Formats: sequence, structure tokens, C-alpha cells
Amino acid sequence: MIRRVVIAALILLATQSTFRAQDLSLPNRSGSVRFAAIGDNGTGEQAEYDIARQMDSWRRRFPFDMVIMLGDNMYGSQRPADFVQKFERPFKPLLDAGVRFYASLGNHDNPGNNAYKPFNMGGARYYTYGRGNARFFVLDSNLLDRAQLDWIERELRDATEVWKIVYFHHPLYSDGGRHGSAVDLRVRLEPIFTRYRVNVVYSGHDHLYERLKPQKGITYFVSGAGGQLRRGDLKPSSMMASGFDEDCSFMLNEIAGDDLYFQVISRTGQTVDRGVIHRGTTS
Repeated sequence: MIRRVVIAALILLATQSTFRAQDLSLPNRSGSVRFAAIGDNGTGEQAEYDIARQMDSWRRRFPFDMVIMLGDNMYGSQRPADFVQKFERPFKPLLDAGVRFYASLGNHDNPGNNAYKPFNMGGARYYTYGRGNARFFVLDSNLLDRAQLDWIERELRDATEVWKIVYFHHPLYSDGGRHGSAVDLRVRLEPIFTRYRVNVVYSGHDHLYERLKPQKGITYFVSGAGGQLRRGDLKPSSMMASGFDEDCSFMLNEIAGDDLYFQVISRTGQTVDRGVIHRGTTS
């Protein structure tokens, strides 16, 4: 019997009269996997601090306990004092509350940052960890060598969790005008992702937010506006389901059974996208 995984994105309209832009639309269910996602945040400037404050505020209503970091966690100088200014200080309320950050490396990050303990990388360029019914796979898209490709194929093949979530810096699909889709990475990674039924992929790099229409059954998000913004950089194509490039933003996510709910929040606390990805199986 052949089992296929069918991914269907059921998009909830933000214009519904019963929904206000500052309302929480996630179900907040007991026992669910709750996490935030940020990318390209590590500037140490006001926008990053504003995003961090919004994350802390929303966590009081939606108590996530982990944050996935999509790369470019640090810009410019990366001395010990910079880690304080660009990470520890803005995210202090979350760190003090026990929220764990799990970083991937971007092109602006020093490779040695994988040894920085609050990034929870364990000194590795790529790694995996599980939460509930989900397994997260973190890649280093700066150097996608044969060893890493063999590793991700093996780890995806052996994973027993029903949700497989991959994140890394450079997006396989993006309508960002500055960078756009990393087609060279797509050629190497997409066949592995489809073969082993990856459900969702998160990336950064383009300084905007975008949700792509499912590509070969996989939902792709670009969330690269956690501290940097390239206003007006979205060049919508037929791939784009939703996008926002008017302000910085971050994502809230919740996995509850066969559903992954998402809500995207701007620097001013407005919801700019929301919806649910359903993981269904047919035999």
C-alpha cells in the first residue's frame, strides 16, 4: 500500500469581520509545539529591539518556548560585546523566561558562532532536534558540501516524527528582488526534501516576509525582516501566496496534531498574514 502525504494550505482571511489585526489567531492548545521564527535580526538597532519587544508581548498570550533563527543573527563586528548588544540585551526577557533559541548560520555570521551557547548549535554547522510530533533540521546553506547532503538525507530518512521542518538561511524560493531564489541550492536540496516528505521550509536572507504557494507539496516561508528591511523589494510572481515588505516582522507558529498554524506580526504588532497548513494522509 502506497501512502502519500498531501499538504494543503488552508488560508484564513485576515479581513474577516470577527478578526482584528492585534488578535491572536493561533489555537494555543495544550501540548502543542509552539515556536517563533526570526531571520536577519542581528543589527543591534532599534528595529531589532522593537521586534524583540513584540515577541515578548505576544508570548504573554502565546507562550512559545523556542525560537528558530534563520541566519544573519549577527551583522558587522561580532566581539563579545556585540553579542550583548545584538542578541542578549534585546532578547533578555525571552532568555530570562527560559525560551531557547536555535540558530542557523547566515552569510553575515562568523562560522565560529556555532559555539555560542545561547544559539544552541552545539558547535555544529548543521544539526537536528525533536519537539513533540515534529523534528527540526537545521542546515548551513553557506557551504552545502557532500557531507552535509549525505547527513540531511540520512536524518530525514530515519526521522520518525510526522512533521519534518527544515530551516536555513538562503531561500530555495523567493520573490525578493535583491536576492530571490537560490536555484543552485534548490537543485540539490529539493529532490531530497520531496523524497523524504518534508512539510515546511523556513529561510531568511531577503529582508521581507513571503509565503510561497506550496511547491511540490512543500510550503516555503521567507522571514528575513527580524531587524533588517528592504522596503518595496517584493516582486510578486505566480509563486507568491502572501507577502509583506513594508516593515520588519516575525512569525508565530503552532503545531497541533496534523495542523501547523502560523501568524505573522509586524514591528507595530499588526498581523500581516495568518493561516494553517494541514498535513493529511491518503492511502
